[in-house]
Amino acid sequence: MRQIRVGKVTVNIGVGEPGDKLENMSRLLNQITNSKPVKTTTKRRIPEWDIRPGLQIGVKTTLRGKEADEFLRRALVAVENKISKAKFDKYGNFSFGVGEYVHIPGVKYDYSVGMAGLSVAVTLYRAGFSIAKRRSKAKIGKSHLISKEDAIEFIKEKYKVNII
Repeated sequence: MRQIRVGKVTVNIGVGEPGDKLENMSRLLNQITNSKPVKTTTKRRIPEWDIRPGLQIGVKTTLRGKEADEFLRRALVAVENKISKAKFDKYGNFSFGVGEYVHIPGVKYDYSVGMAGLSVAVTLYRAGFSIAKRRSKAKIGKSHLISKEDAIEFIKEKYKVNII
């Protein structure tokens, strides 16, 4: 019950504008993760950036299970197996950015897309966390929650990552 696992890996590419560039990034994310991406929409208006509510400006996909583990290993190689301690939150989840997608092993440069970066968010969990999703809204005990230190040790052991 105390064993930490990777619950999901969310990969996000922010484009900033709808159109052909968004479609190209959607194809790229599909190629990188072998998973169908979903377009993300804005919720607020930001006039300085010409953004209005309901505008599609990014793509994301969520990976679980073996696909999540495999992609996470490749993405960590792209950042040279180094993550800052500041990238972890108090519940043990962490995120990091990959500056250019060509740094991920097995991904080739696509001339139609150009260069683009992506962000990777990793959610960790333990067995028993699903009780928080029940209709009765049971709570997870404090001793069963994943702390920042627990997550750092898990990532160091399982993925051989250096924490800066």
